[in-house]
Amino acid sequence: MNKAIFITVRTGSTRLPKKCLLEINGKKNIEFLIGRVKKSKKADIIVLCTTILPEDDVLVDIANRLEIESFRGSVKDKLERWKGATQKYNVDFFVTVDGDDLFCEPELIDLAFEQYERNNPDFIEEKPGVNVSTGAFTYGIKVKALNKVCETKTSTNTEMIDKYFQNLPFKIEELENIPEELKRPEIRMTLDYEEDFLFFKTIIEAFEEREFNLYDVIDYLDKNPLVIEINKSCQEKYLENQKK
Repeated sequence: MNKAIFITVRTGSTRLPKKCLLEINGKKNIEFLIGRVKKSKKADIIVLCTTILPEDDVLVDIANRLEIESFRGSVKDKLERWKGATQKYNVDFFVTVDGDDLFCEPELIDLAFEQYERNNPDFIEEKPGVNVSTGAFTYGIKVKALNKVCETKTSTNTEMIDKYFQNLPFKIEELENIPEELKRPEIRMTLDYEEDFLFFKTIIEAFEEREFNLYDVIDYLDKNPLVIEINKSCQEKYLENQKK
């Protein structure tokens, strides 16, 4: 069984241009994110999944330098991009991490891998802002289910991927065994707007380059509640954009 983490990222963001390359404490956001997912204890491989566009050459260079794998595929169709990566690296199940999610939690990623080994679901989800913070965890996907979706879908616009799995008779589960301390859906931890960048910048600089995890972030925010307010208003815009 080959279990992978797919970091889904491109430089062609529109709301906050080239947000993955913005720097905090001299480190690019994507470099920070790669460092976080490397803390997973269950992943067999980490793959940066980006596009074939020349503008994303820089992301492949970063992946090579930080010694993770990379795959280049469709510009718009994330599902086909993931499918290509699963074929190249012989993956059976993967957890996807968006390039926006600087505080994704490796412990939650590993819980998804354990749940797959235990229950054999097709799709593991955690709805944004319902149980954990938006950005703490995204999806776990069985490759056989992904292949079925790619066979049946009629669109290449797959930015919002959950509906493609929910519309087929798959075994879909919510992420299990989430620690109570990490159940903080009111906190927004994803990067789409300038306010989000300020939120991440404030927290990362507060730790002064010390190692920290999601527990540490939540403890810091509980002691500094005004930081939560920096990007709180962005969540409504984010959810409305998802609906569209």
